Amino acid sequence: MRIREIKKEALVALENKWGFAVLLAFLLGIFTVFLPNVIDFFVLGGVDEFNGATRSVWADIFSLIITGIVYPISIGFNWVFLSLIRREPQQVKSMFQPFLDIGTFLKIIGTSILVGIFTMLWTLLLIVPGIIKGLAYSQTFYVLKDNPGISMTGAITESRRLMDGYKWKYFLLQLSFIGWILLALATFGIGFLWLIPYITASSAEFYNEIRQAKNNDSVEA
Repeated sequence: MRIREIKKEALVALENKWGFAVLLAFLLGIFTVFLPNVIDFFVLGGVDEFNGATRSVWADIFSLIITGIVYPISIGFNWVFLSLIRREPQQVKSMFQPFLDIGTFLKIIGTSILVGIFTMLWTLLLIVPGIIKGLAYSQTFYVLKDNPGISMTGAITESRRLMDGYKWKYFLLQLSFIGWILLALATFGIGFLWLIPYITASSAEFYNEIRQAKNNDSVEA
């Protein structure tokens, strides 16, 4: 499994889908960057009586609410690109799939909290173990997509199993986009409308390939 081949497969999947992909990236930016900042400005920045401890409490409450909205949208965004890689039907509304079922929504929130706690605990030991564990947990939400009935800890454990032997490869895959990220920054961020779908599709292709590789290993064993 070569990084070049993973990225090539991602580009093939994106052929004739760039308009759809850019639209999704634009919506992702609206919901995860633009709207939270606008709401923050008008709700907190525009009210003089929110100051000191009061402002801090409201800021924390606001942050929790925004996280509960933004994170599931981000996961839904990734799920759409997994469907795209697999040549399955995709729709813009599929990006909001995590909100359609309360069980799925709560599982995403709960799993994200667990992943955050586990990663933080490892990071407290040393930075490098924290990074390694972060890579090990990176496939957790793809696992949730493919296994809706799996438990939160089960999804995390399965991600660790899938990433056994592939963490360095995944790190290099993400690292390979640095040049493109710098180029996108040079376009005042506009280039991210194309780059984010490229990165997301490549990450989904990576998951697809290691999942198949691990399943083949299990059959052979």
